[in-house]
Amino acid sequence: MAETNRRVLLARRPSGMVDATTTGMAEEPVPRPGAGEALVRVRYLSIDPTIRTWMNDAPGYLPPIALGDVVRSPGVGEIIESNTERYAVGDVVYGMTGWQDYTIADGGTRVMQVIPPGVTPELALNLLGMNGMTAYFGLLDVGAMRPGDTVVVSGAAGATGCIVGQIAKLKGAGRVVGIAGTDAKCGWIVDELGFDAAVNYRDEDVAGRLRAECPKGIDLYFDNVGGEILDICLAQLAMHGRVVLCGAISQYNVARPVGPANYLNLLIKRGRMEGFIILDYLDRMAEAQAEMFGWVVEGRIRSTEHVVEGLDRAPDALNLLFTGGNTGKVIVRL
Repeated sequence: MAETNRRVLLARRPSGMVDATTTGMAEEPVPRPGAGEALVRVRYLSIDPTIRTWMNDAPGYLPPIALGDVVRSPGVGEIIESNTERYAVGDVVYGMTGWQDYTIADGGTRVMQVIPPGVTPELALNLLGMNGMTAYFGLLDVGAMRPGDTVVVSGAAGATGCIVGQIAKLKGAGRVVGIAGTDAKCGWIVDELGFDAAVNYRDEDVAGRLRAECPKGIDLYFDNVGGEILDICLAQLAMHGRVVLCGAISQYNVARPVGPANYLNLLIKRGRMEGFIILDYLDRMAEAQAEMFGWVVEGRIRSTEHVVEGLDRAPDALNLLFTGGNTGKVIVRL
């Protein structure tokens, strides 16, 4: 075991993209577990857009990361020392680890979930983790997807979006159209993941392509990006169309976020737009994970990860989400 714990701390609140002044690396002695606690060696970090929002000094569904604190992040680690029956040495666990080499798990505020044998860390962080569960409940509960629906997904080559499209096809959507940022990503979600069509928002007329691909309108729009794309999809809702607000990645690095101008179409189409946070569904995670794992075993859904090596590259990994440099779930391997 190493003698020091490297920790990536929030040094300055970012304005725009995270840069070299946003975080700093610090070292301290490896923490010692007390009674009822266990020591976790962090092996993988989950890199998600919400981390960027936690860096802001603004209220949210979780408090902002305090300056000088370790950057908050889910992760997977291994129990290497235990003073509790809850965790055995060698257990692989999932929880809020933060950007650091070691952390403490307990049965209270720092409780972690033991990952069962046969579930890889990548699967635990992706399909069976927050991204998979967000896709599952956002599409099926909040969006109330029905067989035959025309479903449009933005950020469709990202961690959550690519799962949304696959679940929609599994559950009988009539047509699934993804919006992504490169021809390669568009080809991937169609050829590999089974989307019916894809639109390159950088190079194509998004409104025109959506009219062509969804001639009867959009029954369900799963929004991961906000901004102009949200506005375009609001304008093309079908009667009683639904909009699921999952994220707004196009707005997280701007000083003045832009809201939709076409919201009145919700009135005209008798539509519904609703946001949600995955924490609302913690009591139902097990049922969704069981169904998702069944799909994985049957080969009906794919888990795709973009792995970045090294704790020191975690800030760069976070920026990939905003430059479009990733395909699938971004994970940092320590």
